[in-house]
Amino acid sequence: MIVAIGCDHAGFPLKARVVRELDDAGHRIVDCGGYDATPSDYPDFARAVATVVIEGRSDRGILVCGSGVGASVAANKVRGARAALCHDTFSARQGVEDDDLNILCLGARVVGVEAAAECIRAFLTARFSNAERHARRLAKVLAIEADTRAGIFDRPGTR
Repeated sequence: MIVAIGCDHAGFPLKARVVRELDDAGHRIVDCGGYDATPSDYPDFARAVATVVIEGRSDRGILVCGSGVGASVAANKVRGARAALCHDTFSARQGVEDDDLNILCLGARVVGVEAAAECIRAFLTARFSNAERHARRLAKVLAIEADTRAGIFDRPGTR
């Protein structure tokens, strides 16, 4: 599997473990930065990882920032990105199986190194179930995304 990885300065210490986890599992890595602990902005890396994922240059993405929240919010602004903050294996696995999650967000200041590694393994081994109820719900999420692109939410009273 090809996995895009990105982090800001707060996520940089955990990124090394994430890269090692991916290498050990035999995955190819697309490194979208950051490359050191110099203060940086998570939206830059969220955009880069989400772009690589939605363009099909990677199968999945992993983002690491201080809490994981900012990276998740920013990545979800990219059409086609389905990013979620997960600090437990159930959410990481279920997010893929039920919601077709394609970007895992981790908070380096929140989750321990071993828990992060377990979440990554759960995220990367899970597959979308294609169960009717999950496909129906995903279609509704994609419809919201299409409405946003069409400007539906820009016009008062049309929600």
